[in-house]
Amino acid sequence: MSKLLAGIAMICLSVILIISCKHELPLPIDDGTGGAVTPPTTGNPCSPDSVYFQNTILPLLTSNCAMSGCHDVTTHEEGLILNNYNGIMRIVKAGNANGSKLVSVITTLSNGDVMPPPPMARLNSTQIDAIKKWINQGAKNNTCASCDTATFTFSAAVKPILQNKCNGCHTGASAGGGIDLSTYNGVKASAQSGTLLGSIEHKAGYKVMPQGGAKLPECEIIQIRKWVTAGSLNN
Repeated sequence: MSKLLAGIAMICLSVILIISCKHELPLPIDDGTGGAVTPPTTGNPCSPDSVYFQNTILPLLTSNCAMSGCHDVTTHEEGLILNNYNGIMRIVKAGNANGSKLVSVITTLSNGDVMPPPPMARLNSTQIDAIKKWINQGAKNNTCASCDTATFTFSAAVKPILQNKCNGCHTGASAGGGIDLSTYNGVKASAQSGTLLGSIEHKAGYKVMPQGGAKLPECEIIQIRKWVTAGSLNN
């Protein structure tokens, strides 16, 4: 009888421990650099007055700075990996854009120090302003739901997606794979050849895009697919 009571007691204790574990904090996520990844905070819907890290800043820096040979996981030039929040925050002072190394290297007039380095194109004023605004707003690891599959014109959907997530590698004479996605004609040619959808949908036989970054959200893939299906118009 005593053994039976002891067994019941052990079962009860196990149940209590399991229930109590539900309220423990999650373990840190390893980002591959030995540090704990800060999970993103969500915000829905998007505010036009805010810049969101997951929506704008991360894809922008992944496309323009975290490609092979620069600040990706394999190369990590100068010890920097710029395809995750923790890595980017190493050169950011939250609330102080002008005091952040990130802003310094994307705005410098010196070709020897600028990021992205030549022959890659410099970030444009709109992209730089977005980075500055994000930093001055606290450099949060935030995100929001902004995609609408009902919108699939070139100007309102396709161009902004490619500008933030692909143009870092696919611009001008030095465009990766000879595919220039910085102009309508270049995007149209890629769409008509099947390369654009094949790459962003990660189909077999196509080079995965964005290179070094996460697959595009399904909503954005749908927007591009609908644009292609509708004739790849310059609308």
